[in-house]
Amino acid sequence: MLSRKTLFFGLLVLLALALAGCAAEAGEPGPAGPPGPAGPEGPAGPAAAAADMTCMECHDDTTVIAGKAAAWEESGHGTGESFARGTSASCAGCHSGGAFSAMVAAGLNPSEVEAGDPDPTRQDCRACHEIHTTYTGTDWALETTDPVALFAFEDQVFDGGEGNLCVNCHQPRRAIAEAVDGMIEITSSHWGPHHGPQSTMLLGIGGAGVEGRASAHALMVEDTCVSCHVGEGDSHSFEPDVASCEGCHADIEDFDYSGVQTEVEALIAELGEKLEAAGLLHDGHPNPGTYPEAQAQAAWNWIYIALEDGSKGVHNSAFTIAMLEAGLAAFE
Repeated sequence: MLSRKTLFFGLLVLLALALAGCAAEAGEPGPAGPPGPAGPEGPAGPAAAAADMTCMECHDDTTVIAGKAAAWEESGHGTGESFARGTSASCAGCHSGGAFSAMVAAGLNPSEVEAGDPDPTRQDCRACHEIHTTYTGTDWALETTDPVALFAFEDQVFDGGEGNLCVNCHQPRRAIAEAVDGMIEITSSHWGPHHGPQSTMLLGIGGAGVEGRASAHALMVEDTCVSCHVGEGDSHSFEPDVASCEGCHADIEDFDYSGVQTEVEALIAELGEKLEAAGLLHDGHPNPGTYPEAQAQAAWNWIYIALEDGSKGVHNSAFTIAMLEAGLAAFE
């Protein structure tokens, strides 16, 4: 007779064989049963960050960014010629966009920047605007609109609203030297007020030997540079638009208003010829040497107007014409 133990193990073997046979003989699965009841609701996920919710205020399918960028790329601020000199300490504050932002944040003026930018950038959106600070439309706010103390002219302050941002750099780097025994030295081919004296032209200062006064564009235009060079159309080519002038000059058709630019161009050409003939200019650039005070002042003012300001009298017509006429008088 089989023992209980032997019988038990025999049954296990038979059961295993039966299960194996069933697995081998499994057919196609039957149809799915009806869905069960819904499970309990899961916990809420984390709230979306503010940046995730607001990017579309600027990054949308309109031209709010693309249009400005396309115009800016054609401007002087967007070209390589403008920022290439940013590696120099004396140039970095204005010629590198990144260095400009650092200069403004530190409360410095261009003459106080102590180091060049080893990787200069163009004066792009971040140079002028508070980009990606709040991740909302308020990031278009300008980096600064504080009044600007003109560092080459003691006690002179430019306060022209949003145009103050521009004047951090659009100011002369120096004033003309005092005469010594009636003579003034032109020290190099880069002699003169340096680039960007538009702010002082508006204020009627910075010329040589001529007294001026602030123009209506400085006194009556709320945001000065920005009102004319960006305008209501928010142009980022920074080319002025005649439409910006119509609020004050209803009959204006072009920038040669009342023939000012035509008159200034003629005076520039006449004075330039006299300066070249006298040797103070060579191919339109300062010719180093020591010259009579009135003639050197004439050269300074010609450079200020013809090479640097560039408005042909629009910024301050009375001051511009007075400087050119004084220059011509120096050669009579």
